[in-house]
Amino acid sequence: MKHIVTVHDAVTAFEPWQEPTAAELDAIEHEMPLIQAGVELLDAQIITLDRTPNELDARRIRRARRKVLAARRALTNTSVVPAEVGA
Repeated sequence: MKHIVTVHDAVTAFEPWQEPTAAELDAIEHEMPLIQAGVELLDAQIITLDRTPNELDARRIRRARRKVLAARRALTNTSVVPAEVGA
């Protein structure tokens, strides 16, 4: 009979000293409007999983999709890094 043993290194692969850096946290904060819009879209889609979507549900999904697209556009427009001149 073989014993099933968990691999200790795999379970504790992320040590406390492996926290996100300040730059990574800033990047997450910068992308937060897009993340929240995506969560809103998922919420609207999850609501319609167990029933036939009515007109209100369809409007909610369309509004959430537009919000995701607007957040993506805003993120893309603000995260463009200017190219170095003369490099």
